[in-house]
Amino acid sequence: MNQPTQIETQTSANINDKKAITVSDEVIAVKSTDVISIDNVTKSNFYDFYLNEHQNVICRRLHFAGSSFGLLGLATAIKTGKPAPLFKGIVAGYACAWVGHFFFEKNKPATFKYPMQSFASDFRMYGDVLRGNVSLMNRKFDKIEQKQLIGNSTHQ
Repeated sequence: MNQPTQIETQTSANINDKKAITVSDEVIAVKSTDVISIDNVTKSNFYDFYLNEHQNVICRRLHFAGSSFGLLGLATAIKTGKPAPLFKGIVAGYACAWVGHFFFEKNKPATFKYPMQSFASDFRMYGDVLRGNVSLMNRKFDKIEQKQLIGNSTHQ
């Protein structure tokens, strides 16, 4: 099977009845309806995949709020010397993110299978929002190149 040589805007490419997510000519993920499997992904490729899973602006806003709750909990825990605010911040952060995925983005969080990469990518996206590279208003205002990954439908 010939793989695309450049990033394409197709909505899917079937590989053994699964949808392949590719960047350039490298397959970085294969999606079935319930499972995301990612093989040999670099940090930048995972972040491309991560951004593609966060196209809905309400989901992005909920992630930003959740990360803010987590950071606020961390700061409060450090200030008070008590762990409870940190745990509350983590719970609030994940609750916001998962509501964004299940009800607005309508996908499963990659955190379930790739917790460390997703956690790091969440704070990378948080930084991109603060720098103005990722918009919470409309995706058309994103300043970073959004690579259209094959296999993921476009959400607005």
